[in-house]
Amino acid sequence: MKAFLKEFTMRGLMVSAGGPMVLAIIYGILGATGTITHLTPGEVCMGILTITVMAFIAAGMTAIYQVEQLPLMTAILLHAGVLYLDYLLMYLLNRWIPGDLISIGIFTAVFSLGFALIWMCIYLTTKVRTKRLNQQILEADR
Repeated sequence: MKAFLKEFTMRGLMVSAGGPMVLAIIYGILGATGTITHLTPGEVCMGILTITVMAFIAAGMTAIYQVEQLPLMTAILLHAGVLYLDYLLMYLLNRWIPGDLISIGIFTAVFSLGFALIWMCIYLTTKVRTKRLNQQILEADR
């Protein structure tokens, strides 16, 4: 657990600086589309703090795969659960999504689909690379 917390913190610190840049892009898009016409200083500060926390947790949680000796499916579900709660709570706190059940349901569906698609890409890429490496090892042994 100590190794996980250390790795979690290191990964989180390395990536969390990019959070405000992501927020600037989001606010830029929302401003350009007329969705947001003005922000208070409090909204800007809250956005910067929460997006930094989101990036810190998202990056830190990737340590679960290298540090902890969990079955892959357990690690994936733990990772997904923490990210889901992290994103949902921050989105609700910032009022980026309404707090009604329909909006939360849509958020849940989009998050689940996005997470599954990303993992499917990772799985397929890893499978192809593994097959290629095994092929190269077989050819080298001949």
